[in-house]
This record gives sequence, C-alpha cells and structure tokens, in this order.
Amino acid sequence: MSEIPWWALPLVAVVFALAGAGVTLLVAARDEYARSRAKRTKRWYAERKEAYIALMTEFERATYRLRAALDSGQPPPGPFTYVDAVGPALMQVRLLASGQVRSAALAVHLLIEKLYTEQPTPPRGVDPEKSVREMLGHVPLVMQQFEAAVREELGIEATPPPPPVEPPSRGLRSYIRRDAAPAESRVTG
Repeated sequence: MSEIPWWALPLVAVVFALAGAGVTLLVAARDEYARSRAKRTKRWYAERKEAYIALMTEFERATYRLRAALDSGQPPPGPFTYVDAVGPALMQVRLLASGQVRSAALAVHLLIEKLYTEQPTPPRGVDPEKSVREMLGHVPLVMQQFEAAVREELGIEATPPPPPVEPPSRGLRSYIRRDAAPAESRVTG
C-alpha cells in the first residue's frame, strides 16, 4: 500500500488548477495590453496624419486663393477669411504635434498670414506686386520644411522598402542529392 494520504491527490489537483488559471489570466492580460497598445499607436498615427493633411490642405487653399486674386488683379481676400479657414486645423496641429512640426507649421502660417494682412512695403524701385509674388514664392519652400518635419515625426520614408528576398526554390533532385551524399559517405567511410 502507498503511504500517500487520501487528501494529497485532490490537493495537488487543486494547486495545479489554480496555477493554470493564474497563468491563463496573466497571458490574457499580456495579450490585452499588447492589443490596446497597438490600437493606441495606430490611433496616434491616424490622428496626427489627419491633422497634418487638413492643415496642409488649408495652406494650399489659402495660397491658391491669394495667387488667384493676384492673377486676376483683384484685392486679396481679407485676413479673417484666412484665419477662419486655417484656424481649426492649425489648433489641432498645435495640440497634437511635436515641437519641430509645430514650429514648422507656425512658420508657414505666419508667412501666409503676413501676405493676407498687410501688403509689405518693398524697397524703392521695386514693384509692390512683384514683392508680394516673391513672398508668395517662398511659401512652397517653407511648406517643404513643414512636410519634412511631418515625415520625420511619422517615420515616413521617401523611398519604398526593398522587396522581400525569396529563398531560391530547390527542385526534388537537389533534396535527393543532398540526402544521398551523406549516405554514400557513411558507406565508404
């Protein structure tokens, strides 16, 4: 007869059941944490990307409106038109963006705002309209710095990733030769 008491087997079963349940809870909690972290990261990128795209779109619209007004010889729209259009998108970027992106966005905003609010006084001998057109020509350059800061923050590469390298396909003969060679060496050796 065995010297193990009658209650030892149920006790061991209960201990292992509790240990299994504990491990299951830990694994489930770890998986849930990983899923929620992935969701937060995806949402972080999506929010910022949408905000940056909205702001870039408003900057482009404002620049187009100004350029169209200059080409048609009409006075540019009022500054409140620009601020009303760009304001919500700019506020969202100011809340969500990193310092570098925020600075680049504000640089573009201030340049366009200056074009809408005041007609800069050019130096003597320079046509005032040429001065405004020259400043308008700087907008794409400043926008380029904003785009570069956005790309850096979001980790967007300008070049596509390299294609995946596929292992060379082997035919059946290469497997037969490889398997047959050690067998022959065992026989001779």
